[in-house]
Amino acid sequence: MRLNLAMGRTSRKIRIKGLVQGVGFRPFIYRLAKNHQLVGTVENNNTGVEILVEGKADNVEQFIREIPVQIPEASSISEFIVSKIKPSDFSDFTITKSQSLSDEITEVSPDIAVCKSCLQDMKNQPNRIGYPFTNCTNCGPRFTIIQDLPYDREKTTMRPFEMCPSCREEYTNILDRRFHAQPVACSKCGPHYTLIEKGEKETDISTIVKTTARLLEDGKIVAIKGLGGYHLACNPFNEKTVAELRIRKSREGKPFALMFRDAETAKQFLHINKKEETLLMSWRRPIVLLKIKEQFAPSVSTGLDTIGSMLPYMPFHHMLFEELDLPAIVLTSGNITDEPIIIDNQEAMNILHPIADASLTYNREIYNRTDDSVAFVANNKERLIRRSRSYAPSPVQIKLNAEGIFAAGAELVNCFCIGKGNQAIMSQHIGDLKNLETLEFYQESVERFKRLFRFTPQLAVADLHPDYLSTQFAKEMKIPILLVQHHHAHIASCMAEFQLDEKVIGISFDGTGLGDDGNIWGGEFLICDLNEYQRFTHFEYIPQPGGDAVSKHPWRMMLAYLHHYFGDEVVSRFPLLFKGIDEAEIEGILFLLKSKVNSPLTSSAGRLFDAVSALLNVCRNSTYHAEAPMRLEAIADEKTSALYGFEFDGQISFGKTFEEMIADLLKGEETAKIAGKFHNTIVQLIVEVAEKMRKHTGLNKVVLSGGTFQNKILLENVEQKLKEINFAVYSQSGIPSNDGGIALGQLAIAAKRRELEKLKPQLS
Repeated sequence: MRLNLAMGRTSRKIRIKGLVQGVGFRPFIYRLAKNHQLVGTVENNNTGVEILVEGKADNVEQFIREIPVQIPEASSISEFIVSKIKPSDFSDFTITKSQSLSDEITEVSPDIAVCKSCLQDMKNQPNRIGYPFTNCTNCGPRFTIIQDLPYDREKTTMRPFEMCPSCREEYTNILDRRFHAQPVACSKCGPHYTLIEKGEKETDISTIVKTTARLLEDGKIVAIKGLGGYHLACNPFNEKTVAELRIRKSREGKPFALMFRDAETAKQFLHINKKEETLLMSWRRPIVLLKIKEQFAPSVSTGLDTIGSMLPYMPFHHMLFEELDLPAIVLTSGNITDEPIIIDNQEAMNILHPIADASLTYNREIYNRTDDSVAFVANNKERLIRRSRSYAPSPVQIKLNAEGIFAAGAELVNCFCIGKGNQAIMSQHIGDLKNLETLEFYQESVERFKRLFRFTPQLAVADLHPDYLSTQFAKEMKIPILLVQHHHAHIASCMAEFQLDEKVIGISFDGTGLGDDGNIWGGEFLICDLNEYQRFTHFEYIPQPGGDAVSKHPWRMMLAYLHHYFGDEVVSRFPLLFKGIDEAEIEGILFLLKSKVNSPLTSSAGRLFDAVSALLNVCRNSTYHAEAPMRLEAIADEKTSALYGFEFDGQISFGKTFEEMIADLLKGEETAKIAGKFHNTIVQLIVEVAEKMRKHTGLNKVVLSGGTFQNKILLENVEQKLKEINFAVYSQSGIPSNDGGIALGQLAIAAKRRELEKLKPQLS
C-alpha cells in the first residue's frame, strides 16, 4: 500500500558521507528503521550511504535524530544531508546492492581490532572455536585487504575464499552481525595459518599456538604475519634473545615495541594514566609511548624511560597470550632496518628466515601494507607520531577544494596525500625515502591510491628541497608543480587539521628543512597563513660540519656551537668536554669549521638539542633518528624550575645558554638538572618570542608544529604557559607533527593558492 503525507506519513532521503562502509553501517540503519516501523531502502555506493525512508512523521524525525548518536563505534560522519522526497511504494525496509556511481568516493575503513563478540564466538561457535580469522562487521581487516571500491568481497583479497553455507547464511542475514562483513570466514572456508620450524610445516592451529608459545618462552625469535605486514617476536625478559634480535635485524639502538597480555598486565610494568589507557584499549590499538615502571631486558628500550606498548588486536594475539606464560612479547616490524615492513610470504621466507628461528604465515594476501601506528599522550590529548594501521586512510576534512592535488610529502617518515573534494586523504606511513625498497613502496602506494580513490592528479606540490626523492617523483608526474617551504608546510599541516584559514603565529621546530635563503632551517618563528609566510625570527645560524652526518654524530654539533661561541681555542679551554672523542676527528671537524668547507649553516632546533645532548655526554653518537634529543628528554629533571639565559636581538642566540651550562658542568651539577634547565630555557624563549610577535602583529593564535614538538616536556609546558597568558594554542593530535604530516600542509597550501589564483581576475 502506498504511504503518503495525507495519512500522516512523510518521506525523506538521507545522504551520509564519512567512514560508513565496512563498519556495519547498513545493518545498523536497517535495525534502527525497523525499530521505528519505517519502510524504505539503504544502500552503499562509492559516495557514501544513501537512505530512502518513509513512515509516520514523528518516527522518521526520531530515526534521523538517532543516527548520529548511535552509529557503530568505528564509524564516523562527515556529511549528513536530509531532503524531502515524494512518497514511493515501499512495503518493507531493505538493504540494496552496492553501486559505483561516479569518480566521487566514500571513505575506506581502516583495520579494526577484533571485537569482544568475535572473541566470544571463538569460544562458543562450533565453526569458529579457536579460529584465528574470526571477524564481523564491527571488526577485522579492511584497508589491508581492499583492492577497489565499493567495498565488496570480490574487490578484496578474500575473493579466493568461497563462503561455506554457514558463513553465507550469516552474510546474507540482515539481522546477523556478519551481514555483508566482507572478510567473513570460519574454520571450514577461510584462510589458515602455517608454522614453519626447521623446515617442518604445521597447520593445526591448536598445535601452532602451543608451539609458538613454547618457542617464545624458550628464547627463540619468531616471524609472525600480522594484519598489515610481518612482525618479529621474542621474549622481552631474555637479554640474550633481545640482543640477538638486534644483531640479526641490524637494529643497533632504536627501542623495540612490546605487546602486553592486557591493560591490567601493562599497568604492572608501566605508568598509565586514564587517557593513555583509553587510547591503548581503543579499537585502533596503536602503539602508545608509556613511562617504564618495571625494567625489561636492557636491550629492549636501550636506556630510555619510555617504551612503545600495545595490546592484542588480532584473534591470534589473544590465542597466543592464553597459552603464553609471558606477560608481554617484543613485537617489532618484520624487516631489515630502514626497509619497508614485509608483506609477501615468499619474501618473508627469503629475508626473515635468517633472522627468525620459526615463521608463522597465513594464506590471505596483504594488499596494502601498514605498520603499527604510534602515539603518545600530552596534556591529556592523543598525539600521533606514526599514522598507519587503524588510522589510514581515513581523510582529514578541510575547508578548501583539494580535488586533484597530489602532495608528495617529505623525505623522512614519509606520507603522501591526495585531494578529493574537501577531503585530504593521507597515505599510510611509508618511511624514509632513502633506499630503493622504500621508494618502490611509495610509488606502488601512489598508484594504488589513484585507482582506489578515482584520483586523477592535476597539480603536484612538493618540498622546496630539490634532492628529496619525493620532490623528484612529483616533478616527474608531468603536471603543474608547486614547491613549498618545509616549515611553512609544517604550520599549514596543523592549521589544516583544525580548519584554520587565517594569519597565525607559527612556531616550527625540527631537525632540517631547506630555507628560502639556501640555508638549513629548523628553529623558526613565522607569521603565516595558508598562502604565504614571513620569518619573524629564528635560532641563529651555526655551521653544520659534514652536512647531514651531524645527525649521526651529535658531538660534531656540540663542537660547532662551542667553536661559534668560544673560538678556535675551545678544545684546549674545555678539555673535559671532549674527553673520549678521537683527537684526529676533532681536528678534522675543526678544519671544516675554520675553513667553512662542507659546513652549511643551520638554524635547526633538532641540531641544538643534539649539541646539548652531546655536551652532557648523554648521546655523542646516534644509532637512530632523533636518538640524542630523545635521550636528553628522558633524563631531564622536570621538577626544576630554573633556566639559562639566552639573547634575542633579531635572532635568538644561545651563547649565554652554553656558558651557563658549561659552568654547571664544571662545578659538578647533576646532568638531569642541567637537561631540565635547558628544556625550561626553550619553553621560556618560545613564550617570550610569542609575546613579542603578538605585540608586533596583534595575532593571538599560536600554531606549534615540527618533530621537536614530539618532546613531551617541551610540548606540555609550552602549551600550558602560552594558555596562561591567553594565547589560543593549536598543536597536532590526529596528524603527526613530524614530517609524516608535511604532505597535509603541502596540500592545504596548494589548495589555498589555487583558490586565490582563480580569484585574481575577479579582484583585478
